[in-house]
Amino acid sequence: MKHLLRILKHQWLDASDTRRAVPDDMAERLARRVAASEARHTGEVRLCVESSLPLSYLSRVGTDVPLAAVVRQRALAWFGRLGVWDTAQNNGVLIYLLLAEHAIEVVADRAVVKCLTANEWQALVDRLGQRLQRGEFEDGLTQALEEVSAVLVAHFPLGPVDAALNELPDTVVRV
Repeated sequence: MKHLLRILKHQWLDASDTRRAVPDDMAERLARRVAASEARHTGEVRLCVESSLPLSYLSRVGTDVPLAAVVRQRALAWFGRLGVWDTAQNNGVLIYLLLAEHAIEVVADRAVVKCLTANEWQALVDRLGQRLQRGEFEDGLTQALEEVSAVLVAHFPLGPVDAALNELPDTVVRV
């Protein structure tokens, strides 16, 4: 029964729910913050807000595959689909939100993931989660972006040769 209710919830939500959570003006402000962040380091940051999981992902949730693992798989799929894994210095980061489950994933490419411990990455996710639970989407995403930016600035500072490089769009993906 619980699985059926989850499927119904995911089928009920769509891109219009994502646009209500992150309206156009907020998405534009967040995109400007991503651009400002990337002007300080060589990393690439993408924000992705998704309303719900496709049925192909929901069907994977079961007794031996927890929902958290499926959400992580979806975030990894977006990480690849958006090309975050394909940056020149392997220093891209995806901040992924799944509205239907109030789930958050931060996916860092191989050069970035080494910069923080697993506990530090989880603490970042937890802080974002607290803001989102209070409905503070913009403040939460801004805080997460600032924290990710601090890591990227510390480990991948922008050099004079890198100034014009922007490998990925700064826009917020809302689906």
